[in-house]
Amino acid sequence: MNRRAVGQVAMVTGAARGIGRAAALRLAREGVDVVVVDRLAAPAAATAAEIRGLGRRALDCPFDLARIAGIPALVTRTVEEFGRIDILVNVAGVLQTKPFAEVTEEDWDRIIDVNQKSLVFLIQAVAERMLAQVPPEVRDAGQCARSYGRIVNFSSISGRRGRALQVHYAASKAAVISITQSAALAYAPFLNVNAVCPGVVPTAMWEQNDREKSRLLGIPPGESMREFIERTPLRRAGTPEDMAAAVAFLCSADADFITGQTLNVDGGFEMN
Repeated sequence: MNRRAVGQVAMVTGAARGIGRAAALRLAREGVDVVVVDRLAAPAAATAAEIRGLGRRALDCPFDLARIAGIPALVTRTVEEFGRIDILVNVAGVLQTKPFAEVTEEDWDRIIDVNQKSLVFLIQAVAERMLAQVPPEVRDAGQCARSYGRIVNFSSISGRRGRALQVHYAASKAAVISITQSAALAYAPFLNVNAVCPGVVPTAMWEQNDREKSRLLGIPPGESMREFIERTPLRRAGTPEDMAAAVAFLCSADADFITGQTLNVDGGFEMN
């Protein structure tokens, strides 16, 4: 990552564990101060402590992103603590594996509220602050040679095609790809907005997915992941650090001319 990121401030959601934690730590190693947002208070505090151990400032914010009304206060607290916000990484998400015909309205609303709705309103709130940081002469010119803010959203390979057992999850992640493109258009030329589509990554979410598929399909634990890995050209699962590396790139100066894109980080799975 370009050293220009040193001293910048990032907000990372879902940062208590898994991909979010790895992204937060990777950004900290690149010289970024990090706001750790997660509904799991103790693990979020642990991630923040790790970041401080790397010599960067950190603020842990226990927060349920389904509480849309609380998002402006979350952004305000970040700015009060650090004075600015330069990077937003939206990793937080929830999943449910359930037959299409059995999905209830409550199931649908829970997935959409966290994975899709909260994403839009958090982008709105953070982007407003990022735009306020653009120098007036740059805003007046209507063009700029570099990004004044970076937003990275997490979709999924499930957002690339339908899923008979995850209609609501797949729909929410497909929406993330569209939202990313819409935000990239809305906030150009001052902000860069991109997304990442992970493949198989052993995290708490994948463990949940494996348990639910094992129960529904009557297959042994671990079988679902094994099948995905067999269909992955690189023949391995991804790691949270693989995903964090993509985040670091998209938040770097090397990605200044990239916006509205969704990067598959899936070992080639979506070529199948």
